[in-house]
Amino acid sequence: MKIKTSELTGSALDWAVVNCSIEKTFADFAPHRYSFRPSTDWAQGGPIIERKEIGIRRNMPCSEDRQWEASPSITAKGAGGKFGYGPTPLIAAMRCYVASNLGTEIDIPEELV
Repeated sequence: MKIKTSELTGSALDWAVVNCSIEKTFADFAPHRYSFRPSTDWAQGGPIIERKEIGIRRNMPCSEDRQWEASPSITAKGAGGKFGYGPTPLIAAMRCYVASNLGTEIDIPEELV
């Protein structure tokens, strides 16, 4: 099923992060049996943000789903220049990461929607 990266949340967003090239070690991700949750766990999402040099800032005033803005550093290798927005810093950063690696619209399994 096609979905815009900007609309990814929860297990669908975590699944997309897994499918970015650097995270291929988690390729057998299954939401019900694996606890890789980079969109809600700073211990998991933080290292991705640091490694990929993703900047995060408050984006106010705006709608609730765009309270935070994330963008890759212009010096980051393969940054792609894709921005991510979200209701939390981690969601914005993971959307930025996925958009930069997989594009602004991706195919995800229907059971994750």
